[in-house]
Amino acid sequence: MRRALSLLVLAATVTGCGPKSAGSENVPQGATSSNVSTAAGDALTGPVLEQLAASPYLYLRIKTSRGDVWAAVPETAIENGTVVTVANPMLMTNFESTSLKRTFEEVYFGDIASGGSAMAAAGSNPHAGVSQAAAPISVGQVAKAAGADARTVAELWEQKADLEGKSVTIRGVVVKANNGVMGRNWIHLQDGSGDAASGTNDITVTSMDQAVKGETVTVKGTVRTNKDFGSGYLYAVLIEDAKIVK
Repeated sequence: MRRALSLLVLAATVTGCGPKSAGSENVPQGATSSNVSTAAGDALTGPVLEQLAASPYLYLRIKTSRGDVWAAVPETAIENGTVVTVANPMLMTNFESTSLKRTFEEVYFGDIASGGSAMAAAGSNPHAGVSQAAAPISVGQVAKAAGADARTVAELWEQKADLEGKSVTIRGVVVKANNGVMGRNWIHLQDGSGDAASGTNDITVTSMDQAVKGETVTVKGTVRTNKDFGSGYLYAVLIEDAKIVK
């Protein structure tokens, strides 16, 4: 997403390694723009002091320049003491973790950035200490979905005004997936069409279904334009309430 929830957590994203256990850890139903905000700064960096597992997230207490903070990232293998950077952090206040039975006064949802100290600490294992959500996905030309309402990602961007409120079907590669953020799953699709420089090569999809990063899926949902979720999360176009056909 363009400032997206990766996460989400999200979002980040939220971004992720793929679903682990559906519904095991979700943003509470009471979470709205009043307790969701963008983080002050581009990233959180520091050594991991403590960690708590709550699938599909890993909660990390990190010593940063602003003090100790809690961050939630997609599940990954990491050791205490490893210096990590949480990219695209999104702050949630008074967040209740149902898995941990604990309320965090403040927690940042994001992804562990690749490279830097986290990668150096990982040693010979390129995934240790680094979220697989950060690994790039190579997308070639994906065959267009079938049907009268089928569109490529580029066509959706080009025709977004005419498609507002209408159903579309798009086939593409999942390049990012953040589950259980603001009561829904956030999926980024690319099909090889569109322009990366302008962002028209990527479409954001919200769904109650889950998708795994790297897989090719077909989604069917409703086009929404200029969708504002608050806290600066405004989408020129996205597909809502999508069903996934794998």
